[in-house]
Amino acid sequence: MSLLKTALALFALFFLLPLGISAALYQRDGIGPGWWTADRGSAGLLPPAAQNPGAVVRVFAAPTVRWRGIFAVHSWVVFKPEGASAYTRYDYTAWGDPIRLNGFEADGRWFGRAPQVVFAADGAEAAAMIPRMQAAIEAYEWRNRGDYRVWPGPNSNTFVAAVMDAVPEINAVLPPNAIGKDFPHDGRWLRLTETGVRLSLGGYAGLAVGWVEGLEVNILGAVAGVDVRRPALKLPGLGRIGLAPVAEAALPPPPPVGPSSAASPSG
Repeated sequence: MSLLKTALALFALFFLLPLGISAALYQRDGIGPGWWTADRGSAGLLPPAAQNPGAVVRVFAAPTVRWRGIFAVHSWVVFKPEGASAYTRYDYTAWGDPIRLNGFEADGRWFGRAPQVVFAADGAEAAAMIPRMQAAIEAYEWRNRGDYRVWPGPNSNTFVAAVMDAVPEINAVLPPNAIGKDFPHDGRWLRLTETGVRLSLGGYAGLAVGWVEGLEVNILGAVAGVDVRRPALKLPGLGRIGLAPVAEAALPPPPPVGPSSAASPSG
């Protein structure tokens, strides 16, 4: 009985409490304008492609639309081969053909919510990754209309996790509130990762242990755990609390501040 009480107390502390806090924050802040009028413009996380001739790879994640943002983020992939004049963005969505090409700004806000950088690579490192990322996108199994499922997957996070799995040297994982990232996109419930092992019971429950993964416990798609490599707590709803997943040196410098970069007023 004491073991059961301990398990219930840990579940309440690391799963129910973070979700409750996330719901309270959503109630306080909301998402501003309705999703149909929300800002989807650039968040300034990428320089203009024409000013950045080298190859680029980015993985972004941002809280998803409306109340679902309490629980989950939406993630997407961006890359640009060396010399290309534009970025290429891939999302996996619930409408139309699930794999959506360049439907939004590469570093755009997701219906008003600014994205975070989950992974960043540039130059020769990025150039070596892009062909395998393209191949993984072309070979993605869940690409037909009707394949998308919000929970437990396959959803946007399942798609991005599959692309990342195809390039082991990415050495990154999606945020803990990327619900669907643990759905077994290739049918394998137990798999070795580059630095550890991951068990997924159909996306409904699971466990991951590794240097990159840290320790992650999945219960009904919600993930709690700890990152040792870049110290942080991983909590449902709240995401990471601690160091960002990408080192500051890997991020582009902020845009200049001055009269020429000031935003024009809006109604």
